[in-house]
Amino acid sequence: QVELVESGGGLVQAGGSLRLSCAASGSIFSISAMGWYRQAPGKQRELVATITSGGSTDYADSVKGRSTISSDYAKNMVSLEMNSLKPEDTAVYYCNVKQSRSWPRFSRDYWGQGTQVTVSS
Repeated sequence: QVELVESGGGLVQAGGSLRLSCAASGSIFSISAMGWYRQAPGKQRELVATITSGGSTDYADSVKGRSTISSDYAKNMVSLEMNSLKPEDTAVYYCNVKQSRSWPRFSRDYWGQGTQVTVSS
């Protein structure tokens, strides 16, 4: 029984900041990466930022330089700090945990329920 609980979403003015947090509970093994995705109305879900168990990070170009992802793999937690928020950042943000093994090869994704981020102008 795996559950991802997100927090930190809400309403913020343009130029403001938010910190999203996600805590994964349950029997999750071999986590290879954790991250955040978002989906705006009428748009496809897209990557915001990810961080691998080795510490490598990946950011969407639209948030690079103003966002920071951090993790605590020992506690199965991941956070995303977003600064200089823009109205176009408005979306539902989803926490993602990727479970994978190289041998035997296996990959599975877990998703949170999503948290709304609304940036007003």
